[in-house]
Amino acid sequence: MSDVEVRVAASDAEVTAAGALTAEAYHADRLIDDGDEYRDELLDSRRRAREATLLVAMLRPDGGGDPVVVGAVTLAPESSSYAEVAEPGEVEIRMLAVAPEARRRGVAEALVRACLRESVASGARTVVLSTLDAMAVAHRLYERLGFRRAPERDWHHEGVSLRVLTWDAPDAPGVEVEAVTWRPVQAHDIDGWRAGVSGGFTRRANSVITCGSPADVDDAIVRVERLYADAGHHAVFRVGRESWPPDLASRLEARGYGTTAQTLVMVHEDLAGLAESGEAAFAGSTDGPLIETADAPDDAWLAGWLGVKSSAEPVDRELVRVVLTGCPAVYLTAFERSGSHDPEWPAAAGDDAAPRGRSVVGVIRAAFANDWVALACLAVPAQARRRGLASTLTAAAAREAGRRGARRAFLQVEHANSPAITVYERLGFLPADSYHYMEAAD
Repeated sequence: MSDVEVRVAASDAEVTAAGALTAEAYHADRLIDDGDEYRDELLDSRRRAREATLLVAMLRPDGGGDPVVVGAVTLAPESSSYAEVAEPGEVEIRMLAVAPEARRRGVAEALVRACLRESVASGARTVVLSTLDAMAVAHRLYERLGFRRAPERDWHHEGVSLRVLTWDAPDAPGVEVEAVTWRPVQAHDIDGWRAGVSGGFTRRANSVITCGSPADVDDAIVRVERLYADAGHHAVFRVGRESWPPDLASRLEARGYGTTAQTLVMVHEDLAGLAESGEAAFAGSTDGPLIETADAPDDAWLAGWLGVKSSAEPVDRELVRVVLTGCPAVYLTAFERSGSHDPEWPAAAGDDAAPRGRSVVGVIRAAFANDWVALACLAVPAQARRRGLASTLTAAAAREAGRRGARRAFLQVEHANSPAITVYERLGFLPADSYHYMEAAD
């Protein structure tokens, strides 16, 4: 599934191709015939792109060349004319279609997973769809992704019986828990908002959590801007469903702010299952990594993370340690068991932190708050990738977290980081929440 890219249709060619493909797929599946009036609606992808969200799946041909549209789906909020069964606060999946020649390549799954992410990003907590009883293959996919029957909502149209399935986003940890697991060096109260200042190291530690209720919002924004200016940085606001006031984003846009990053919060509710999920990569193997756990980040761990994270600016390691150790956490480091030492790693990070004869091939951090474990700082160097190390480290962190009393896991990943999202989805993480950062212009 990793070679399938799903995105909002971005060009006239993609929109047109989506309509033609959808009509073709419905015809191939004998859902319409040549004279069916519904064919014209399937072909009218331009209206879907205007009135709803039209997603397309792109796949590069086996022989090479530019990616082509091999799948499409429409995502319709309750207010859209395309919504048939969606209720207020819900988003509906319509017209899911995969080109016949591209089937059995994970395209349908990629499209549905993208619908779940887009829905959560829009603020919806429930996704609905209608399906025919005969679509057994599709039913298995929906069930595997967490959709459940809602027989009380089943309906009929022109003699056709349709069953309704629903998917509910898992409970998110919430901004308070997320903030506890990544504390800034300094936290300033701005009439209920909390502004973190940490020498510019990471947005999370240098941004404003806007869950409070300032009496004068515009004055609070000015005070935030003054605080960050005095620290030598731009003001950065975290904006999400818990932010106050509800029109905060538009207020910031009016002041010239722009969105700099969109972040997805993903949740795994079965920590024991997650602990088991990453073992397959090295099952029966004698050359799996040696994973060591510590209660503080040592030089090898820091080299492993900062070497992959990288930065154009030099990083103050003591500042990094202060941010990382601001809450209870454990730090897992994976070493090459074979004993071979790659001189490019971690030396590329600026030191020889790994013990002689051992190469760091991955790191992860697990931080604790309530019954949650926050998984972060997962890093695997380029030369060690495609070996299942990311999954193995995540599973090892989940196992350690379970020993320490955690029951659920969450992580934060940028919407644009498709490779990482694919790894997490395969491990069973689901989208639970979304937020974005807004930063003042120069």
